[in-house]
Amino acid sequence: MGKKAQFGSKIGLIAATVGSAVGLGNVWRFPAEAQANGGAAFLIVYIACVFILGVPVMVSEFALGRAGRSDAVGAFKNLGAAKPWWSVGALAVLASYMILCFYMVVAGWTIEYLWSSISGSLYDFTDTASDEAGFTHKMQQMIGGSYRPLVATYVTILINIGVLVVGVQKGIERLSNILMPVLFLVLIAMCGVALSLDKASEGLAYFLNPDFSKITPAVVLNALGQAFFSLSLGMGILITYSSYFPNSTKLTKTAVTVSLLDLLVAIMMGIIIFPAITSFGLTDANLEGTALVFVTLPEVFRMMPATALWSTLFFLLLTVAAITSTISIAEVTVAFVSDRFKTSRLKACMITLLPLFAFSTVCSLSLSGDSPLRIAGMSVFDMLDSVSTNILLPVVSIGVCVYLGWFAPKKVLPDEISNHGNASHHPVSLIRFIIRYLAPALIALVLASYFFNV
Repeated sequence: MGKKAQFGSKIGLIAATVGSAVGLGNVWRFPAEAQANGGAAFLIVYIACVFILGVPVMVSEFALGRAGRSDAVGAFKNLGAAKPWWSVGALAVLASYMILCFYMVVAGWTIEYLWSSISGSLYDFTDTASDEAGFTHKMQQMIGGSYRPLVATYVTILINIGVLVVGVQKGIERLSNILMPVLFLVLIAMCGVALSLDKASEGLAYFLNPDFSKITPAVVLNALGQAFFSLSLGMGILITYSSYFPNSTKLTKTAVTVSLLDLLVAIMMGIIIFPAITSFGLTDANLEGTALVFVTLPEVFRMMPATALWSTLFFLLLTVAAITSTISIAEVTVAFVSDRFKTSRLKACMITLLPLFAFSTVCSLSLSGDSPLRIAGMSVFDMLDSVSTNILLPVVSIGVCVYLGWFAPKKVLPDEISNHGNASHHPVSLIRFIIRYLAPALIALVLASYFFNV
């Protein structure tokens, strides 16, 4: 094995790390959560959660990854952690691979809709009574079908192989340097269009004018969960990526920058979606996840001038977010296989990604209404989603916080945060307090809410 790979520039480092965090959780999950939890009230709590929970936990994952200079398991081992602790890293690898199995399918959907927008077939209804029914029918075909969804999924896997095989700088960093500016340019363009709509002010009022009476314990828990999910905490991504950080990288500054940009994407999505929904009389439309992206928003684009342009731009945005996310999630396992088994990067990529042609196929086919591929009454897709995101990710994050806060060598956190004395060490005490006490307790509440339906 050669020298540990590193990101080649500060811009590339930020672009890659932001790309790992910005994903479908920002683009469809955040607006849906905001709509269901009081709009601006949810936004205020969410922002607080990003900085109270997100930044300190992100810094701790960065510190672990850069100090350990290895994959999610090796980082613990290189710091002398006993088996119970490096098992936390193993759970992160497991969770990320479970997510990867179904996330490849979702990314394939975005590619399918992007192509349909470009070709014009997205708005070609011949067998339905209404446009909404037409979009619903197309979504059901996409999710429950057996042919086209699989082709799009396989295209996504091949894109991942092509990027990951060439390495950290030439693959991940180079792609991120291209796609992240594209993502923000598309967001800016679509924000401009949304703000020009007739009833944009009504949508903005709901999203940006808080009614604090709507803040309830359930809203706080949902905001915590969204902050946790959108920043990619507990997946092993941040541990893996930070192992590629140069020694000069300021971890606290990087965590704040990444969190701010991630937050900016979520807010811009709210600025795009809520004015559009209110302007076209769709206030009571289904804003839940898949229906929001693949039914409600295409209906909005249909009522706008230059329908094909805005639909294409939106699904380009969605595809960029999905591709950067799948690449970062896949890199967790690629790094694990490469570091643990001392294999070449090419072989690690093949071991990681080729089985997805089978695993993601099972996930996709399990969504068909009459599919026998079900576990405990859930499709394989939903089961992997539920177990990984609701159970494994919180457990991993609690483990990272407890290990860094109590059991890791005492110098790891201050040395990494201060770059061994070359940067400010002032955040150390506050971050250590948060990851010792506050973050584990808050994450445990999110975990408990899943089991007790709080």
